[in-house]
Amino acid sequence: MTTPDNLSRRLFLQRAAVGTLLATGGSTLLSACASGGSDDSGSGGGGAEQTAENPFGVKSADPLDVVIFKGGYGDDYAKAHEEMYKKKYPETTIKHAGITDITPQLQPRFNGGNPPDVIDNSGASALPASTLATSGQLADLTQLFDAASIDDAGKKVRDSIEPITLEAAQLSGKPLLLNYVLTVYAIWYNKPLFAKNGWEPAKTWQEFLDLCEEIKKTGIAPMAHQGKHPYYIGQVMMDMAVKHGGHDVIKAIDELEPNAWKHESVKAAAEAILEIKGKGYFMQGTEGLDHIQSQTAWNQGKAAFIPSGSWLENEQKPVAPKDFETTAAYTPLLDGSKLPVDCTEIAAGEPFIVPEKAKNKAGGLEYMRIMLSKEAAGKFTELTGSPTVVKGAGEGLKLSPGAASSGALLKSGGDNNWTTYFAAWYSTMDKPIRSVWGELAAARITADEFCTRAQKIADDTAKDPKTVKQTRT
Repeated sequence: MTTPDNLSRRLFLQRAAVGTLLATGGSTLLSACASGGSDDSGSGGGGAEQTAENPFGVKSADPLDVVIFKGGYGDDYAKAHEEMYKKKYPETTIKHAGITDITPQLQPRFNGGNPPDVIDNSGASALPASTLATSGQLADLTQLFDAASIDDAGKKVRDSIEPITLEAAQLSGKPLLLNYVLTVYAIWYNKPLFAKNGWEPAKTWQEFLDLCEEIKKTGIAPMAHQGKHPYYIGQVMMDMAVKHGGHDVIKAIDELEPNAWKHESVKAAAEAILEIKGKGYFMQGTEGLDHIQSQTAWNQGKAAFIPSGSWLENEQKPVAPKDFETTAAYTPLLDGSKLPVDCTEIAAGEPFIVPEKAKNKAGGLEYMRIMLSKEAAGKFTELTGSPTVVKGAGEGLKLSPGAASSGALLKSGGDNNWTTYFAAWYSTMDKPIRSVWGELAAARITADEFCTRAQKIADDTAKDPKTVKQTRT
């Protein structure tokens, strides 16, 4: 079961890693490697003939050193990927470590100029990526994204992955991170419950209100949310706002533009949240519950909908009834929306890195290229229930209801799907914005007050001399 600390880690990784992780921050944690560490660095491996099948010139006998964060996804998927690498380079030996304390174990290795060849840099004790980036300790992944795809030699890797991956890779102006896991945000329901009652997820706002009224009459609350973590209900509001006003709405918010939070679409979405609250459609007491409490109540049939990311199904396995089918639904469209209903917010997370001073940097890059094949990505989804950034990797797999439905929503949204970066780029904004989302969901402030308070938080951030303003690509 996920603890609040793990929740913070997961939300940070899914949101912050995607937005140039720690782009404006520094750390003394890796001060030694920021100054270059030992001069006794690795050779980087390689040296074999570079071909479409071996674009980095990996030598088959060179050993490979892999370190994986053994968190919610475990590390069985990595062992499967290593077997694929071993099949291609049978003379190699692979050292595998599945750990949780990334920085304590790897800091000395970076400082000594002997880092692993590839690292899943996740978890509460992840290495400060910005420090590594600014000190030249991370390999540029341009060569990876420009290499031939394993699935199609006529196609580059960059063309076989979701576009968000390339945007999420940027750190210090270069692609240095491979964010491998794709999170799909949605409002979720139990399909058998809906089928039993003849309910269908609503497409328009009025249809949604009508459905909520019908659900309420059965004694079930139409919606629960994770009140102690207002980010969840805030995501619902933002999804409706972006669908209403288009991608420019979130672009302006991410870039700290004046009055971005006062956009008519943001206000309309805030009013929609208040309407849900005002009509009594939120589960009683949900404002005081944490994520596990509210999600468990939802699993128990006390609420019909709940907002979350595509990790929800896996997170709730310990308590969900055997016949419960966690299913993703789109948020409804407000009147006059510019985007279609079947798109949503997505985020790339779980950042992998290749150290610049790795002894087998070429092998680390090739390991990543294997990860980005449909076979490897499909194995990840099969073992974890979570989609990756590899296009089409889930096709033909026997997927759980949550993975299948979130994959369908991802596919239907296509280029209309959206993401956001402000919480990562400007970390001082994150908690204050969450706070005003919580105030809104509890109807302690009006929609106008929400927009005013959120905009003040953004304006104060923009005026702060320490703030380095970022722009969307």
